[in-house]
Parts: sequence; C-alpha cells; structure tokens
Amino acid sequence: MRARQLLTASVVLLAFLALTGYVLYLAFVNVAGQLQRDRLHAYAIKYVADIEFFRSGDIYVPEVPPDPRFDRPGSGLYAVIISRDLRWESMSTRGPQLPDVDMLAPNQEEFRGPIKITNTDGTRGEVFRYGIGLTYVQESDSGGEIEIPYSVYIMEDEGTLARQIRLFRGALWTGLGISGLALLLFQLLILRWSLRPLDNVVTELKSVQRGQANRMSDQHPRELAPLTESINALIESERENLERQRNTMSDLAHSLKTPLAVLRTRLDGDASEAELREEVATQLRRMNDMVGYQLGRAASGGHKLFAAPVLIEPHAEQIVRGLEKIYAAKGVICEFEIDERARFHGEPGDLQELLGNLLENAFKWAKSRVLLTVQAGASSAGRRPGLILAVDDDGPGIPEDRIAHVLQRGVRGDERVQGHGIGLAIVQDIVRSYRGVLDVGRSTELSGARFEVTLPPGL
Repeated sequence: MRARQLLTASVVLLAFLALTGYVLYLAFVNVAGQLQRDRLHAYAIKYVADIEFFRSGDIYVPEVPPDPRFDRPGSGLYAVIISRDLRWESMSTRGPQLPDVDMLAPNQEEFRGPIKITNTDGTRGEVFRYGIGLTYVQESDSGGEIEIPYSVYIMEDEGTLARQIRLFRGALWTGLGISGLALLLFQLLILRWSLRPLDNVVTELKSVQRGQANRMSDQHPRELAPLTESINALIESERENLERQRNTMSDLAHSLKTPLAVLRTRLDGDASEAELREEVATQLRRMNDMVGYQLGRAASGGHKLFAAPVLIEPHAEQIVRGLEKIYAAKGVICEFEIDERARFHGEPGDLQELLGNLLENAFKWAKSRVLLTVQAGASSAGRRPGLILAVDDDGPGIPEDRIAHVLQRGVRGDERVQGHGIGLAIVQDIVRSYRGVLDVGRSTELSGARFEVTLPPGL
C-alpha cells in the first residue's frame, strides 16, 4: 500500500512539476520577448529624440549612441534610419548582411524575429527587429512646415534573448528537479508517519498470532478504531467459542460419570437380569438426554459476528403455535406487541432458542395470558441497532429473593413442575454471548413474571 501511494504521488508530482515548468517557461519566453521589444523600443526613442533633418536633405545623428555597441562593427546591436531618399546606418552594421527594411507609416510599429542574417564571418545568424514610423516637421523657406516621414529600425542579435532563455531554462529545471526530489522525500516521510498506525496494527496483530498478546490495544486513531474493535471482537468470539467447547466437553464428561458409575455398580452387584435391563434403560435415557442437552448448548452458544437482520414475528408465531398445542388444556393466549423496525442481528437458531425458552417458561406458569413485547433498542453511529425483548405472564411470578437461584443451571422454580431447569440458563448464555442483559422481575401489566432481554448495538 505504501509503494502504491508513493508511486501515485510521485507520478502526480512529476506531472505537476513538468506542467508547472512548461507554463513558467512559456511565461518567461513571453516576458523576455516583451522585454526585448521594450529595450529595442527604448533605443529607437533615444535616437528619435536626438536626430535632426537638414534642409539639404542630410540627417544629423549624435556621435554618442545610446549603447556603445552601436559603434562596434558586427557587435550584434544595429540601428538603421531611412527616409524617402536617405538611409543612415550605425557603425555596427558594417560587416554583417542585414535584411532590407521598408518605410513604415507614421506611428506604425513593427516587432519581428527571429530574422535570418549573415554574420561578418559568413555564418548564419538571427536578429530581432523593432521598427517605428515617424514624421519630422521642418520649416520651409516660405515660412510653412514640411513633414519628412522616416522610420527607425533597431536590430539585436537573438543570441542575447536565447542566452537569457537558456539560463532561465537551466535554472528552472534544476530548481524544479531539486524541489521534486525534496517533495518526494518529504512525501515518503509523510507516508511513513501517516501509515505508522497501520504498521502498529500489523505489529500488534502479529503479537496476537504469536500468543504474545491477548487482544489489540485501544491506542489507535479514531479511523482505525472500528477495525481494531472488530478484530478484538473476533478474537474474543473465537476464544469464547473455544472455551465454550471445552466447557461443553467437560460438562458432558462430568454428567456422564454418575450414570456410568451406577451401571458399573449394578454390573458388579447381584442384580437380576430384569433389574439390570431396567437400570440400563433408565441410565441410557438419562445419558441421551444429557448428550442432547450438551449438543444443543454447543450449537446455540456461538454466533456469527456479522449475521443478517432477522424478522422476529415469523419465528415467534411458529413457536407460539407449537406451544398452544402443548398447553391446549390451559387455554393460554399469547399476545404480540412487536415494533416493525425491530430486528434480531444474529443467527436464527439463537433467536429460536431465546424465544422458545422464554415463551415455554411463560406458557408453563401462565394462568391464561402471555405477552411478547419487542422494541428497537439503542442505536449508535455506524453500528447495528440494539433490541429489547420482553415476555410477561399472569402466573404467580418469582419472588425477588428467588430470582438469582432460579437462574442457576439445573434449578427449577418449583420441583413439582416437570422440567430440567436448563431453559433459563440457555437464555442467559445466549444473551451473554451477544453481550446483552437479562432482567427478571414483576410484570406491571399482567402481574406475573417478566423476563426482559436487552441487546446492545452490534458492530
């Protein structure tokens, strides 16, 4: 991931620097060309300010030029002044073959280049040329005014501009190259710093895999908190599943010790064949019940972390129809108050066990009415909403001092009532596996017992 990000950032950075350099280069060329024109224009204006035309047709040009190069033959800076029948050239024009110039209209300006020339040594060269058309006003002999049109041309070797552009180009790309390397190094440091939390997550995960740590720490950025929480939840779920399997096997082995000991005692005794057969059958049924119970507990104990939401009412109706047949002689009626928004985020088997045991317990103790209430529970941003599920009956209820005792495994509310005393223990284990809470109290509506399950928002 770091390599992909660095490669992407490098490509984008290089493209940006290349585009920036190209734009700056074009801008400099345009500015340098404008400066070239302005410089040649300034030379022309300097000549215009000092020249004079005589009535004889001659022209006076000051001996001191605007730039000493105008006096050096082939210096690269040239001046040409032309009128109708007059042409004046600076000393620098001696040697090179300059392009022909034409008269310009008054106030007309021209800037061209590069234009081909032949240097003094016969090599080919190029110049930029600026020209301006002007009018010289002179008094005539009759007292009137005579207008003498003329044009001033200033030419400069393009090597000056090319040299400036070349120097700028070298400085530009050198500066951008150094800046690019510095930015790439800075980007690498930023990536290392910004991805350090991910490296820490990987390091902690390896520690968990090696058994050096039990879970991920909570010292992670807010953006990675859902990831580490999910990993911790997965680790805890797997650890709980493993512990549950071990407990199931231990409970099963412990439960089978007594029937096996009874059988061993009977086999070693002097019981008759009929008595032995009856005892074996009794103990086999008992062991079968124990195995079935333990397997059922193992199957319902674990659940998927990210199960799809399950509708509650269809499962409740199916369970109630079966219970109404079993307890048809009591004539118990079960009422539903189920919120349409409520969903069980877990495995359907867990919901079946949860509803089945709570409703069966209510049917067993109810006189005539059972009430199932389901509401959407608390919600949190980015998490699945919780659930509140309650079962009320109009039976005798459970005394407050007996609640903790009744919820223990293998304890029945009334020893005279048939049952194994494991239904509520299964409910507790399922609720605990979903990190929920089981509350037992008095029903305010039906005056009997009330079992309320509250499941918190899920991951």
